[in-house]
Amino acid sequence: MGRLVYAVIASLDGYLADEAGRFDWAEPDEEVLALVNDQEERIGTYLYGRRAYEMMTVWEHDPGSVAADSPQSGRFARIWQQASKIVYSTTLDAVSTRDTTLRRVFDVDEVRTLVRDSEADVNVFGPTLAAHAFAAGLVEEVQVTVVPHLVGGGLAWFPGGSTALERREVRQLGAGAVWLRYAVGERRA
Repeated sequence: MGRLVYAVIASLDGYLADEAGRFDWAEPDEEVLALVNDQEERIGTYLYGRRAYEMMTVWEHDPGSVAADSPQSGRFARIWQQASKIVYSTTLDAVSTRDTTLRRVFDVDEVRTLVRDSEADVNVFGPTLAAHAFAAGLVEEVQVTVVPHLVGGGLAWFPGGSTALERREVRQLGAGAVWLRYAVGERRA
């Protein structure tokens, strides 16, 4: 049985992207990528919304453009290409990557069954889609790589509400980043 995992790289003040939609300040170094890849190797399926999926397709369509001179980026490209993907969108006409399914609605029961029947973990990507998974009580683990940068506003990594977390692991990384892993407890309204 797999787990539904929500993993992000975020600023110290809790953002995935700044107000202009940029996240270049969060570009991970090889040490952070190695840790992220160690976790991503446990993922069998990624769940995406349209925008996140379109951003991630570069890992299959043109991995050299993002993995040049980075062994860990190349490793991530291989991990991503081997995983299944489900894209939830009412506006996307078709998907452009292998082993990818398009769904019009985030079906809680379908996702619950997917996670239960999976031998690998499932990753919900992005705060908008994660909000549905948190609201349904599906997220079992949160992983946050906090980078030493203050953004001041933008796209927050947590979708809202109140959820109890239990610390499982903390790792201090070079360049001031910290990796945090939590089990998800009870969600409060």
